[in-house]
Amino acid sequence: MSDPVILTERLELHRPRADDLEGLYQLTADPETRRYLGPTEASMADSFARLLRNVGSWSLYGYGVFVIRLKGEQGILGTCGVFRSYRGFGKGLDDVPEAGWIIDAGHWGRGYAREAMERALAWFDGEHGDQRIACMIEEGHSVSERLAFSLGFARYGRHEPDDGTTPLVLYERLPH
Repeated sequence: MSDPVILTERLELHRPRADDLEGLYQLTADPETRRYLGPTEASMADSFARLLRNVGSWSLYGYGVFVIRLKGEQGILGTCGVFRSYRGFGKGLDDVPEAGWIIDAGHWGRGYAREAMERALAWFDGEHGDQRIACMIEEGHSVSERLAFSLGFARYGRHEPDDGTTPLVLYERLPH
């Protein structure tokens, strides 16, 4: 396993590696964890595509999603960070830095997402400069909405998917 890029009081944030595939699948296979991750079912193929997107963001842009582990442990607790996205529906989410976080449902309510994202955003700002970062959250995911606000994101729009799935609330964190 690679050395962590960021250490917090309780967490290690690592760049994703090929051997993270099984752990990333396990993270998103839990129905409760997956509840706000869109309509697709968890699969190894989805996890592999997610892993490649994350590694690709790191390779092309020098930033991406971190894999979160509890200090000294191997299991994946979640993912978080700023990655390059292209959502394909405009509205400020095409070819931009986008923030995102996923925490295993068994670890919700302990402040891990906030701890990891505060450090990931500070790292991003220090390495890549203070710039606009977008974020999207499924409507009704009040815990993530509160976290986004506490991280400095403000609501700026809404997207109604063509497939009739849950609308997305769009957020941005503007340069300070």
